[in-house]
Amino acid sequence: MRTAGEAAPRGHRRAARTLVRAATVAAALTILACAAVLALDRAYPLPQAYADGAVVVTAVDGTPLRNYPSRDGIWRYPVQASDVSPLYLQTLLAYEDRWFRWHPGINPVAMARAAAQWLMSGHIVSGGSTLTMQVARLIDPALAGRPSHSVGAKMRQVLRAVQLELHYSKDEILAMYLSRAPMGGIVEGTEMAARLWLGKSARDLSAGESALLTALPQSPSLLRPDRNPGLARAARDKVLDRMAALDRWTAAQVADAKMEPVMAPPLRAHWLAPLAAQRLVREMGAPRAPACAECTFAPSTPRVRPGPQVIASTIDAELQARVEQMLIDRVDVLPPKVSMAVLVMDNDSLAIRAYAGSADYTDNTRYAHVDMVTAVRSPGSTLKPFLYGIALDDGLIHSESLLLDVPMSFSGYAPGNFQAAFSGPVSVAQALQRSLNVPAVDLLDRVGPAHFASVMLSGGVRLRMPAGAAPNLTLILGGGGTTLEELVGAYRALARDGLAGLPRLDPRQPLRESRMLSAGAAWIVRDILEGGGHPDRPFHQTGAPGKDLAWKTGTSFGFRDAWAVGVTNNWTIGVWVGRPDGTPNPGFFGANVAAPLLRDVVSALPDGAPRARIRPASVQAAVICWPLGVRVQAMGAKMCPEQRLAWALNNTVPPSFTGYADPGRAPLRLAGVAQGSVLRPVPGRRLIAFDVTATGAEGEVWWMLDGRVLGQARADHPFTVSLGRDGRYTLTVMDSRGRYDRIEFEIAGVTP
Repeated sequence: MRTAGEAAPRGHRRAARTLVRAATVAAALTILACAAVLALDRAYPLPQAYADGAVVVTAVDGTPLRNYPSRDGIWRYPVQASDVSPLYLQTLLAYEDRWFRWHPGINPVAMARAAAQWLMSGHIVSGGSTLTMQVARLIDPALAGRPSHSVGAKMRQVLRAVQLELHYSKDEILAMYLSRAPMGGIVEGTEMAARLWLGKSARDLSAGESALLTALPQSPSLLRPDRNPGLARAARDKVLDRMAALDRWTAAQVADAKMEPVMAPPLRAHWLAPLAAQRLVREMGAPRAPACAECTFAPSTPRVRPGPQVIASTIDAELQARVEQMLIDRVDVLPPKVSMAVLVMDNDSLAIRAYAGSADYTDNTRYAHVDMVTAVRSPGSTLKPFLYGIALDDGLIHSESLLLDVPMSFSGYAPGNFQAAFSGPVSVAQALQRSLNVPAVDLLDRVGPAHFASVMLSGGVRLRMPAGAAPNLTLILGGGGTTLEELVGAYRALARDGLAGLPRLDPRQPLRESRMLSAGAAWIVRDILEGGGHPDRPFHQTGAPGKDLAWKTGTSFGFRDAWAVGVTNNWTIGVWVGRPDGTPNPGFFGANVAAPLLRDVVSALPDGAPRARIRPASVQAAVICWPLGVRVQAMGAKMCPEQRLAWALNNTVPPSFTGYADPGRAPLRLAGVAQGSVLRPVPGRRLIAFDVTATGAEGEVWWMLDGRVLGQARADHPFTVSLGRDGRYTLTVMDSRGRYDRIEFEIAGVTP
């Protein structure tokens, strides 16, 4: 017979064995459950959260420039929780899932309540869905077309929610919801809804707007604020009442939020810089259905990277909108099929802030989809500033060196000027400012076309020649093709000590600069383009501080391309006008169509940071003897016919080119008509004819009237001038050494 003392230990041992068995069974069941979950997870992997091809290209501040919809035609803009307003996160979690941060994907209490309601009513009354379960429904195509309250769909949601919790953090799951929540029509995600319905970033949502976007996914088609603002307001107020009931917001906060109006514009695409966006998508290899494992989503969530991509750009959305509006305002006065392009670059960062590749992206008659920022075209005279800069660096010229604008032939190539007239002897500064062709070709002949093309290439300008052609003298007048983007990068050298830059549209692209000119040569060329290049001129500010513009126009052969490119302290701007198909536009040239647009764009630019204009130590002012080109000290003041102040580089003051001026010869004088005289015809005659001669000249001389060549004759023979119209005239004679004389006179009394 057992005593009570013996029975007690046996009872304890039996209870312990029972507990051990229970624990073993529980552990086995747990292991089996985990194994089943893992097996199901492997057998039914989660769909990629964003592998649907949606892409959004954004401005530098995050403003969408252009949206590329997913395969199913939806616009999405992926964001993280840190990218949206805290007010929105408060309303979302309080209204949709207060226990989101703690449950394992499903809320047991909510599920039990939903199950009890189902048993009592015979159908599902509430789903008990968590945010994780909603994300599971959003990313699983098999759930998209099934009734959300069916038992099968609910069980699949539950399993997918558990999978999501196994694979992703809470912040990653929340980011999926913020990027995929249905917001009405083809709009999904908080950021896209905020941009399209409210015109702002989700980061800036107010309390009322946060409540509205929280309610919208409950019935996105019915609650669209553009179609049913009354229903949308009621749904918003319901969310606000919940915030008050839960003591998350005060009654005063809720009352203020309810006073906010509910309205939204009709849903439509509004693109900025569409061609720039298209280029970024193409260059980054972002297909409509990205499959790469490294596609950009967010740096902190590598497992959520595949698709919809957010491609950032350097575009300033506000400036881009201004530039596009300028083009729209002008397009109606242009002939049919004529387009325009504008590129604006920040000189410090090389970031492209405005990129308009065509005049109107909605007008296909103007070849709207042809990007004229990157199109290869003839640059006309826009390369001349760099030629003069190279000649300065090579020690060939200073700013007042003598050049001849007269009929010349270079191995059979005889260039003319745009105005079909000649100016005779001119200085370097005058030749560049007037964009005279003959002096430029003459200078290129001395610099060397191959050397010039090499320097241009070092500055990012690749001059495309016809197949098999070598660089030649036509380069300086547009004989080699380039792009607006390349010109803008090169002109930046005039504002940054001779350093050209590669324009950056992608903010991740490194800053690339290259030496094109010396700092002194760039400074002198800019001074000539900006103010004439006269060291003795008084300071005169032509625009707002920092907006003094050094600019150059260009017109290609046959009026096919009209250019204007300019630099300020902070910006480089390029403008192109023409027909993308290359058809001529008679009467369209850089000065009358491109330059006015350039000046308007400059006036719209921000002032930027102040930047002092400091003359490089390599640039000095020198008193020279014109037209010989040498310092006055070398000649003596009494022997110098005219003194001028010039910019010299590295104390180099080269003489005029051989044969252009000769100090040993007597001055050339025009005889036969007096300065300022008024000539009248013999009564009854309709023409005035008179003979003129050139004294002090030898060989051949050229006679020019108002810049147009009248003829060529021997210096020792008189030349007859015949005129039949009243007016003021300028007659010029010039010899082969570049010496000249001119007089002004008037014709009056000629019978019409």
